[in-house]
Amino acid sequence: MKITFLGTGTSVGVPMIGCECEVCRSSDPRDNRLRTGLMVETMVEGGERRLIVDISADFRQQALREKIDRLDALLITHCHADHVFGLDDIRPINFRHGPVPLYASESTWRGLRRVFFYIFETDYIGGGLPQLLPQVIEGEFETCGLRVTPIPVVHGKGEVTGFRFDDARGSAAFITDCNLIPEKSLEKLRGLDLLIIDALRYKPHPTHLHVEQSLAYIAELKPRRALLTHIGHDIKYEEASRHLPENVALAYDGLQVEL
Repeated sequence: MKITFLGTGTSVGVPMIGCECEVCRSSDPRDNRLRTGLMVETMVEGGERRLIVDISADFRQQALREKIDRLDALLITHCHADHVFGLDDIRPINFRHGPVPLYASESTWRGLRRVFFYIFETDYIGGGLPQLLPQVIEGEFETCGLRVTPIPVVHGKGEVTGFRFDDARGSAAFITDCNLIPEKSLEKLRGLDLLIIDALRYKPHPTHLHVEQSLAYIAELKPRRALLTHIGHDIKYEEASRHLPENVALAYDGLQVEL
């Protein structure tokens, strides 16, 4: 299992438009953060498989950077703009490889059908629409040689789907956009090789984990390694890294981790 961070930034990205703070002006490329997204690649009988978790408005730029030419599955955590507005950019992949299965919860699918009505309404006049194979998540499922466990978490007043991935070589989980992980979900996050978790900023936030909360969850769950993502412009990579526990680090765009 190889995991690539397509983006590690918050909804406005870093640098943020119009901001002149130290992080937004940083020359360290690890402080430049496109909107959050993840690529997971596996090897199965028959060749490589590739899935994407969340497809931000920056997906075209991310796909060109990582030379993504094929998708075998797309997973969506929730229907907020910074996690789905790149959906139209899968069309060039469709042209070459056909429809892509898209996995999302029932509530997320309701949002997707509302926002991207032109994809799903058969009377829409136009060409070159994204080609999707809708898959409603109702429990554990398998795709791309992985056993995928949905992990419900709380994001303000809404629910977001985190994901745990297991194969013969290891286990990883991706938890973004949450301010609370319910007890039942915590039980599904134990015994991980890698935990990727939301850590928006240092100060508390009403809909996201801040660094202290994220570190508390990491201490409780005890993954072998943890990486922080969905990071705002309050956090400078080099400075923050000096104060994190030994098994915890900030993720950055383009980072690759193999399990």
